[in-house]
Amino acid sequence: MSTAAAVARPGKVLADLLPASRAKDITLVVGGAVLTGIAAQIAIPVPGSPVPVTGQTFAALLVGTALGARRGFLSLALYALAGMAGMPWFAEGGSGYATASFGYVIGLMLAATAVGALARRGDDRSVWRTARAFLIGEAIVYAVGVPYLALSTGMSLGAALAAGLTPFLIGDALKAVLAMGALPAAWKLADK
Repeated sequence: MSTAAAVARPGKVLADLLPASRAKDITLVVGGAVLTGIAAQIAIPVPGSPVPVTGQTFAALLVGTALGARRGFLSLALYALAGMAGMPWFAEGGSGYATASFGYVIGLMLAATAVGALARRGDDRSVWRTARAFLIGEAIVYAVGVPYLALSTGMSLGAALAAGLTPFLIGDALKAVLAMGALPAAWKLADK
């Protein structure tokens, strides 16, 4: 089997192309958490919503896809635990778990795990499968984040959907488009 065929074979994620070591895994997990924390600081307030538009979701899904399910989950769990402990790297420099948007952070852990598992099956290697993986990840984030938003603020589910889902749909479509180009292109470069 050629090296290119071995690289492109499902069962691997981008991080697996690096030489295996515990130090590499630790560095990737910490780096994924830091990337997500930095991306969360790119925040645009949404009128009428306690949840801003951030780069956090894109970073978390990219981390999960590139690192795989286990490392992606650990990276986002580290991000969540550090934020709960007071590290001001949730959206808009927030921290703690008593915020209206903490459900989205929980959803990010689950979504990173899911997209990581999909990537290991090869879903990050073609344009349409990458889009599907990202949309599944985004749906998981909302499936946890919107009900948490409703419970934490006393909003009705309809109001939480209007404040915590609807304003973000166009941005999520753009994130999926970015991933559709970036991830398959990364694999093509790795094949060379």
